[in-house]
Amino acid sequence: MKLYTRTGDSGSTGLYGADRVSKAHVRVEAYGTVDELNSLLGLARAHAAQPDAGMDADLEYLQNALFDVGADLATRLESPYGQKLSRMDAEDIAFLEAVIDRYQEAVPPLTAFVHPGGTPLAATLQVARAVARRAEREVIRLTHEEEVNGHVQVYLNRVSDLLFVMARAANARAGVGEERWTVKGRR
Repeated sequence: MKLYTRTGDSGSTGLYGADRVSKAHVRVEAYGTVDELNSLLGLARAHAAQPDAGMDADLEYLQNALFDVGADLATRLESPYGQKLSRMDAEDIAFLEAVIDRYQEAVPPLTAFVHPGGTPLAATLQVARAVARRAEREVIRLTHEEEVNGHVQVYLNRVSDLLFVMARAANARAGVGEERWTVKGRR
């Protein structure tokens, strides 16, 4: 089977269930942003100077889950193909919250805004966090036009929280301090 099909050359793409929409459709923007986020997680994993087995496993888990999120978004709720999917649910969110709590316990309490940066791994996780926020906004835009699995929006919100605390943990484990935001007038 060839990688290219030529069916999208006119600017349309197929959703799961055979519906065709513009590649500029807000649904495509939403799952495309999730794909971008997933790619950034791959980059983050590549940036780990000395991979932490636990963090790497968590990032791999998250990459798999983001494929599930993309499939959820690429399938309309009313589509009969949706019955073949394992859609995101409250258990997925609870699992992420437990992972967030685990990382939160491993870093000092947050007392101020901190600059994104530090190690290449942490900096990449911060970029991924910002993309997760954008993906969440795209899903919110989609909910204004179509019915969407509400767990997806919440899940992406938790993903951004997780990536933030993972970036902090990556810096802490590498012995890299956090740069705090200095408010205008104090710098």
